[in-house]
Amino acid sequence: MWGREWPGSVAGVKLVVQAKLLPTPVQAAALEATLRACNEAATWASGIAFERNVKRNFALREHTYSTVKARWGLGAQAAQHVIKKTCDAYATLKANLRAGNLGKPGSKRYRRAVEKPVVFRPEGAQPYDDRMLSWQIAERRVSVWTVAGRVKDVAFTASPEQLATLALHRKGESDLVCWDGMWFLLSTCEVPEAPLNAEPSDFLGIDLGIVNIATTSDGEIMAGREINRIRVRERKLRTKLQKKNTPSAKRRLKKRRRKEARRAKDINHKIAKHVVAEAERTGRGIALEDLTGIRERVRLRKPQRATHSSWAFAQLGSFIGYKARRAGVPWCTSIPRTPRAPAVARRAG
Repeated sequence: MWGREWPGSVAGVKLVVQAKLLPTPVQAAALEATLRACNEAATWASGIAFERNVKRNFALREHTYSTVKARWGLGAQAAQHVIKKTCDAYATLKANLRAGNLGKPGSKRYRRAVEKPVVFRPEGAQPYDDRMLSWQIAERRVSVWTVAGRVKDVAFTASPEQLATLALHRKGESDLVCWDGMWFLLSTCEVPEAPLNAEPSDFLGIDLGIVNIATTSDGEIMAGREINRIRVRERKLRTKLQKKNTPSAKRRLKKRRRKEARRAKDINHKIAKHVVAEAERTGRGIALEDLTGIRERVRLRKPQRATHSSWAFAQLGSFIGYKARRAGVPWCTSIPRTPRAPAVARRAG
């Protein structure tokens, strides 16, 4: 039986808004030099943290702050963010080890993770606060701190909805990232939740699957056989290019490497938006199938494993969750029903 007591509205839903930067060649060179300096400094600080077993922010700052500033020419705020980023990386590693995400203690993957310090990629993301970054949203310009000094009037682009969210709800840090030569700022925004529908008339059930990504209890099928045909075609093309192993094939692989992930993310957004809109329109809540641990519970033949594991169902669940909170739609998850075990509801929001 579904519960009827739903948690009250909290401060808001945290979203990440992506703004694409359009720097000039000179500005892009300064941004690239900044990312490289910050990540080199973070890798050095990570080595100190590993060697001396000092992985808390203030303790590590005593050992690394002055060197990070002097050696890499970082400002005070940037140096502190580098040190905090290092500590956060070790905190994430510790959480993954505890959760068993890196295998059992003593396994090859587990040992590889704990026997050497964390290393940061040269183009890894770098956090910025409001002392290092200022926005002129109406003019679509940002001013960014770099190792070459303050770079002003860096153009950026975003959709009207994203611009409005940035102007009204931006809160906290932004991350500077570079993906395939393109520059982005990922900004945290806290959007107020709509009043929660505490007495939904019914629940819209969402069944997740391989053949049909999502099927509602109303019988509506979303992202079915057509998307699976595209996924199979992309997988065959990727295998063919990998076997060729020529410079041209490598260039094509690099160009296509994030294509399927982007397509899946876009489809998940559209499914989540449609499901939440339908539930809101009809005054219902959402009951989402919980697939946590499905890979451990189900043993598949080798040809089926790629299909089984290639869709981001957890991402779809998170999209439905935050969109439901924004719309005030209650939602919960349930363990799939089996002949011996009835379905169990889990309240989510």
